[in-house]
Amino acid sequence: MNKQNINGNDLRELGYKQGRVVGIAIGVIEKHYRKSTREDVLALLKNILESPTDYLEDNNLVAIAEALIEKPKPVEGPEIALNAPGLTYSVYGEGQIEEGARKQMDIAIRLPVSVAGALMPDAHQGYGLPIGGVLATENAIIPYGVGVDIGCRMCLSIFSLPHETIDKDGRGLYKILTDNTLFGSGREFKDNKEHEVTDRKLFDEIPLLKGLQMKAVKQMGTSGSGNHFVEFGVVEITDINNEFKLPVGKYLSLLSHSGSRGLGATIANHYTKLAMEKCRLPQEAKHLAWLDLRTQEGQEYWLAMNLAGDYASACHHTIHRKVATALSSEPLAMVENHHNFAWKEMLNGKEVIVHRKGATPAGKGVLGIIPGSMTAPGFIVRGKGETISINSASHGAGRKMSRTAAMKTVTNAAMKEILKANNVTLIGGGLDESPHAYKDIHQVMDAQVDLVEVVGKFTPRIVRMDG
Repeated sequence: MNKQNINGNDLRELGYKQGRVVGIAIGVIEKHYRKSTREDVLALLKNILESPTDYLEDNNLVAIAEALIEKPKPVEGPEIALNAPGLTYSVYGEGQIEEGARKQMDIAIRLPVSVAGALMPDAHQGYGLPIGGVLATENAIIPYGVGVDIGCRMCLSIFSLPHETIDKDGRGLYKILTDNTLFGSGREFKDNKEHEVTDRKLFDEIPLLKGLQMKAVKQMGTSGSGNHFVEFGVVEITDINNEFKLPVGKYLSLLSHSGSRGLGATIANHYTKLAMEKCRLPQEAKHLAWLDLRTQEGQEYWLAMNLAGDYASACHHTIHRKVATALSSEPLAMVENHHNFAWKEMLNGKEVIVHRKGATPAGKGVLGIIPGSMTAPGFIVRGKGETISINSASHGAGRKMSRTAAMKTVTNAAMKEILKANNVTLIGGGLDESPHAYKDIHQVMDAQVDLVEVVGKFTPRIVRMDG
């Protein structure tokens, strides 16, 4: 029995339906969350119920999430065989990558539609394609190769205000973040108005999207749970030839990380289910089911994915505009990039679909942002256009510890100590996002010097997350 005394009645009060999911949830809690408080566990179970797709990448909570998601119909017809091992892929920071991620990439590269792959130094085991995995395919789009949070991305605004503002007016910046951001599954702004993105005709043209339009309007400018954040920090421009034409030096900056909210998650879940119903793969590869881009379903997903990506970008721009207004300062420069998406690109003279699930585009001269953790620096980078990495780099430091492992091993005292040592103020956040759970960003950057060059460094100081 779990010490929190959580039972089936508690789960049904949260909204769980009678059935196997109740037993699965209680079993997971008893096994992995014995030390957590009753309140924390009930809040976690509520979040999983509201947005199960957010937890598909968690090795311990995935069982609950999968039980909540509608299962695809059994696939008819012969099983599609994987190619024999033979096609190789590049690996960066090999000593830092867990075996589970390697095994997932080994399977992905053997899909009949795969033509090239690469594994970034922040890679770790995910759902289907590993996080930090890059896969190029021919005429095929893999919804779980893009990821559940379609268009999850970074956005950085560099302001003209003195960087010392963080020390002189920390309380004011703290209030700006709490007044202008909203985090968590299902969170909405009640007074949002329609945006150009949410007014697009595509919402009327694809039946799935029609029912998501008002939710997208209300969630505009909000951020998800997990590792999503909005934070003030200091950018130090180090490259004298930077594209912003800014003098080398330090600037007050705002960095955000989030994706396409409920819109993207629903699209991902719906089209993955369709793909799994049409593409019968061996059990170990089933989450890599694809849609042919020459079919109606493939075209629908491609259009919906791009809409979700534009929506994610609009969410970031809304947040940054609100903060800029509160600061009474227009940004001097902005840098942004997706890292859960698919692009049509040329590779070795041939058009391919490049899936970057937790990877940053790093074509020659392309700017991007690679964050560290809430206490570790992030970097503004310029891509070098390395073909064997499929023009990609890492999307962050990458986890070295699962959420559950972090909650089991990291104490509140250790968390407070590392925040204090790095002079970081945290609003929300939890032990599952502790800096202890992440790889050393400097080692990750050292492993990809052939892929990107550093233009500047971002040091976080006031961080807001869910919780």
